[in-house]
Amino acid sequence: MKDMAEMTAQEIARACADAMWNNDSTSQRLGMELEHIAPGEARLAMTVTDAMSNGHGNCHGGFIFTLGDSAFAFACNSHNQVVVGQHCSITYIAPARIGDRLVATATELSRQGRSGIYDIRITNQHGQHIAEFRGHSRVVKGSHLPVEA
Repeated sequence: MKDMAEMTAQEIARACADAMWNNDSTSQRLGMELEHIAPGEARLAMTVTDAMSNGHGNCHGGFIFTLGDSAFAFACNSHNQVVVGQHCSITYIAPARIGDRLVATATELSRQGRSGIYDIRITNQHGQHIAEFRGHSRVVKGSHLPVEA
């Protein structure tokens, strides 16, 4: 691995995502795939299974929220700071169906001091808008990669 001073912002984002992914059993066990990572950005995808259905035969909102939350986590942790969610909200727009491939695309809107705001759009394989998630982040102590003094 390169010295941090020699790494580009994109290389740092990728290394942070790799470090997080190795410990993220929830995203892995739900079958999520990390499709894109860049500074302040992430895109994760997940296919809705029967085990994710609710009493209406649609995807349970908690799984849609979890996909959005995972995309939020990878986007806000892409700068080699340990960042946690401080507040999240979601608006469900359309139902997701069993077999749908959902894609959550996270974009950093603001990062000032220890706080950040991220919007995550969740769509299905047809590009239909399923939900809109907004996450507020907070930097805590630590880094994903070694930082030289």
